[in-house]
Amino acid sequence: MAERTENKPQDINGLLQVRRDKLKELQDAGNDPFQIMKYDVTHHSTDVKENFEALEGKTVSIAGRMMSKRIMGKASFCHVQDLCGTIQCYVARDSVGEEAYKGFKKMDIGDIVGLKGEVFRTKTGETSVHVSEITLLSKSLQILPEKYHGLTNTDMRYRQRYVDLIMNEDVKDTFIKRSKIISAIRRYLDTQGFMEVETPMLVANAGGAAARPFETHFNALDEDLRLRISLELYLKRLIVGGLERVYEIGRVFRNEGLDTRHNPEFTLMELYQAYTDYHGMMDLTENLFRYVAQEVLGTTTIVYNGVEMDLSKPFERITMVEAVKKYAGVDFDAITTLEEARRVADEKGVAYEAHHKKGDILNLFFETFVEEHLIQPTFLMDHPVEISPLTKRKPENPDYVERFEFFMNGWEMANAYSELNDPIDQRERFKAQEELLALGDEEANHIDEDFLNALEIGMPPTGGIGYGIDRMCMLLTDSPAIRDVLLFPTMKSLDK
Repeated sequence: MAERTENKPQDINGLLQVRRDKLKELQDAGNDPFQIMKYDVTHHSTDVKENFEALEGKTVSIAGRMMSKRIMGKASFCHVQDLCGTIQCYVARDSVGEEAYKGFKKMDIGDIVGLKGEVFRTKTGETSVHVSEITLLSKSLQILPEKYHGLTNTDMRYRQRYVDLIMNEDVKDTFIKRSKIISAIRRYLDTQGFMEVETPMLVANAGGAAARPFETHFNALDEDLRLRISLELYLKRLIVGGLERVYEIGRVFRNEGLDTRHNPEFTLMELYQAYTDYHGMMDLTENLFRYVAQEVLGTTTIVYNGVEMDLSKPFERITMVEAVKKYAGVDFDAITTLEEARRVADEKGVAYEAHHKKGDILNLFFETFVEEHLIQPTFLMDHPVEISPLTKRKPENPDYVERFEFFMNGWEMANAYSELNDPIDQRERFKAQEELLALGDEEANHIDEDFLNALEIGMPPTGGIGYGIDRMCMLLTDSPAIRDVLLFPTMKSLDK
């Protein structure tokens, strides 16, 4: 990368060679920076700035990457960037010694340095460190992007996230905030008596969601395996085993396309609680989102792309039939046959496939007319049984199930059920999924005989939910794309 936009390729090559020559000179003199094993850091940049009164005149040791350097004869200034921010350092020949000062002048932007010195303020009022010792800890052999133009190529930012984190402070802040979000989720669930567990990523049967799995072959057992698309079926096995409240935060893998809200590997959290239902999952979700927002943002008002979403009020609860009636003007309670559903779909321009049933068409109406309107926190409830193979039917209306999807900003943020625990009904639902597979639906589920056996052992009434952690991070960090909250998003190889 060029340090300045006007640099030509041959200029860059020359600058890179200069850095390697400097490294060789250091190594020949017995000062190889790569042989330094450790450096004792006493403070970060923000520690010094926020506690100036207590630290003024005292000695601190800081370390980080040199981001600027201004040579002024016998005294110079540089700025060093660490995890927390940037601090100015004053380096004078009389303080560090002539040899050390010569070495400092040869250092490059991007080098990692350790500095020891007294805390003071300059005449302009900037908190700084008056350096008495300086140590080159690592030599940068590449050239950082030019300061004022920065790393602006989006594709390169994702490919070289390590440079992105150096050059763009807001990017680093996003990922620090992501870590805090996940920590807050764990704290909340721990206080509610949930146990964090881990389940297999390589599975013989990738079930629990409608998605196409990645497939591989395990040579040692000569068996075909798949990467999991969900966490559900193994976590339910643990409920059967008597672990009444369990959750897992982990990567799942779906062999699908890339867009602003989808990446083929992403972070999912699923939790299951015995002796509750989907209403219990709604209450938990409201409390969890409020807690995490307050902990991470200090407020229950989220602003995303200029739109405010208020988590402090009770979340709206609306059935899928009510929502379609409200936004599409079609009452599916009044539609009794598949033929009527198809006729209305034709009239409204909703495309459907030959194998779609009434419930599938209702869901297509929801996706076409409703989803984009669900900006404020909303529980979309009571889905048709055709699209919910793992969910309990509503006793008073068995065409629908006790399921909700949680929406904010027009996005699905979570999916929850009163979990189906009837092994006979579950087997019939799996058979229906197998029929879809035979018709070419690559996202349908296979029959999972071991899971059915677990249900036959007996699973208590259970509420379960899955949260898209990446979308939650997008909302809470006001990030426009899922790639902005994944440290290393999936990218097409440069040699393709």
